[in-house]
Amino acid sequence: MNSTPIRVLIHGASGRMGQALLRLAAEQPHHLQVVAAVTRRAPVQRVVEGVPYFAASELNGTPAFDVAIDFSLPEGFDPVLALCLQRKAALVSGTTGLDEQQQHALQAAAQQIPLLWASNFSLGVAVLAELVERAAAALSGWDCDVIESHHVHKKDAPSGTAITLGQAAAASGAHPHYASLRAGDIVGEHQVQFTGLGERIELIHRATNRDIFARGALHAAQRLHGRAPALYRVRDLLD
Repeated sequence: MNSTPIRVLIHGASGRMGQALLRLAAEQPHHLQVVAAVTRRAPVQRVVEGVPYFAASELNGTPAFDVAIDFSLPEGFDPVLALCLQRKAALVSGTTGLDEQQQHALQAAAQQIPLLWASNFSLGVAVLAELVERAAAALSGWDCDVIESHHVHKKDAPSGTAITLGQAAAASGAHPHYASLRAGDIVGEHQVQFTGLGERIELIHRATNRDIFARGALHAAQRLHGRAPALYRVRDLLD
């Protein structure tokens, strides 16, 4: 761990995740220093609680930073990736909906800077994915089902996290099937079920507070800083 705070740029600062990142980073002044908060539109205030705000159009004018944390929109991803490459800074991104070209750009950039993209920054989900891989490898021939539940306003189904868990199972030889439920205000529940003759194993993660995703992204930013260029997973940065 560094003795001086890691300088962080938060890209997508006006969104729900951006606001959570700003709030939680302020609780760790000895480890993290937010040097810029970037929003899509021109900020109403230039400095809020000691943090300088910039419009997305002013991205190139932001001060020096060690790690950018990006939770924005696909159209905002390319500029922040380019800036990180230009400044040789690390990038943590949870922006979803990237197209194939952007995915290729992500892979290419990882040859020059440390980079992490994830659909879910929960540390618990990262552990769950590892357990799913191990279970799928040990339970060859068992049925594998990924069941996910979210609030009624979530539109994509299955969720990105469910797909990631299914990919973890498939990597060890399983053939996952998916089921989705949209109900009430469920933050997020993911269950991976392995069923054999006369027995069943259920691996479950339940999120009860959205702050876990922001905490995980901040954890990843601290662990990513100073690493060799590569494309990392959250589970690679648990230690």
